[in-house]
Amino acid sequence: MGSDPRVLVVAEADDLIQGLCDGLDRLGWVTVTARSVEAATATLADWPLDAAIIDARHPDAATLPDRLRQAALPRRLPVVAVGTSHGSVPTDADMEHAGVPHAAQATLRIEQLVRAAITEEEFALRAQTFALHATELRPVDTTGSPLRILVAGPADHRFIALSNALTQGGAEVVAAPTPYTAFDYLHESAFDAAVLWGAPDHAPALSIASGMKRNTRLYHIPLTLYLRGAGEIDLAELFHRGFADVATVDTPEATTAGRVLALAQAHRRQVAIRKALEAARGSGLMDPTTGLFTRDLFAAHLGRVAEAARARRRPLSVCVLKVAEGDSLTHARAGGWLDRAMPQIGAMVSRLVRVEDTAARLSPEVFALALPATPGPAARLAAERIAAVIGCTAFDAGPDRPPFVVEFDIGAAEVAAGESVATVLERASADLGRNRRN
Repeated sequence: MGSDPRVLVVAEADDLIQGLCDGLDRLGWVTVTARSVEAATATLADWPLDAAIIDARHPDAATLPDRLRQAALPRRLPVVAVGTSHGSVPTDADMEHAGVPHAAQATLRIEQLVRAAITEEEFALRAQTFALHATELRPVDTTGSPLRILVAGPADHRFIALSNALTQGGAEVVAAPTPYTAFDYLHESAFDAAVLWGAPDHAPALSIASGMKRNTRLYHIPLTLYLRGAGEIDLAELFHRGFADVATVDTPEATTAGRVLALAQAHRRQVAIRKALEAARGSGLMDPTTGLFTRDLFAAHLGRVAEAARARRRPLSVCVLKVAEGDSLTHARAGGWLDRAMPQIGAMVSRLVRVEDTAARLSPEVFALALPATPGPAARLAAERIAAVIGCTAFDAGPDRPPFVVEFDIGAAEVAAGESVATVLERASADLGRNRRN
């Protein structure tokens, strides 16, 4: 998301949602309130908003999510429903919360939903690009097996009741009584979500959470902390630690289970899209040594991405990374050692970008990135981080020679209104030259 996230709030009154809006404002978010469907759709036409929050008590709550999504097209708009609707009518929102969520929790979940929306936008565009080259790109089926939920913590009647509610919701529940068994299960098989029991001692649950957030494979698994009471711990601290949700035992088990299952389903869908995008590397269209987009495929796709970014009123930036000249590379290049390292370097580039980013190999020593929903300064920072990680890796330079490292010159440019693909690449390359001279 950008530096000034903007959220549409749809509510007839402020009594329920004002506290959340105030919290979002304090965190630097911009909230725009509409009282009616007509005002909300007009606002979406005027502003490029990132998400919508609706008061589930609104008389049009049942149809609001779909009407807001239609008004925001072609941009995908995540919708969050807060509160309990009249007559318990489903709202078809992307996330529902019976109570008012903590502002830190709301920002975390909205950021995840927006990221998912941008990923799905990119997947649709990439499918169109591949279709023009007679290659079908389809998402992996997510309905073939039940959701798998890890519940970690000692046996407790309320925790067991939540596990039973998850099972009744169709999930496969795996119980881990200790952090050690929890990590054994996490490393042995895949899970869609995890619930950590936070009573009577929070330390084991926090230990599991910290370990998962340090592991790149487990980092994105949504975590729910199940507490004895709301006042036990600072909620903001928990959400900043990476918990997707915090529930208490005074919340009905069915409600908590529904929230956990919604998190798990969203996670599985994102994993499926990632797998589909990664499978494209074996399509025959990609660079054979690195698995990245080729120069021609990148140019064709970038044109489609730029057109979509203009229609969706999202920023789009392009970065160029060129292997920098240096004394250590002279021998590595002459002896062919740099060529031998390039497949590994390209693979590192592909792993270091977000799933919605497009990475390409423009020439043997030049890479390019297309970063949707990313302004120019943020794109440069992303490219610098990628270069820094690769710069910490030592590559073989042959017998009796010390290993060499690879550094990059970096150029970045944000796509301007009406700008062609060729022009933005030229600007990024010109920025590369200025960076090298400075």
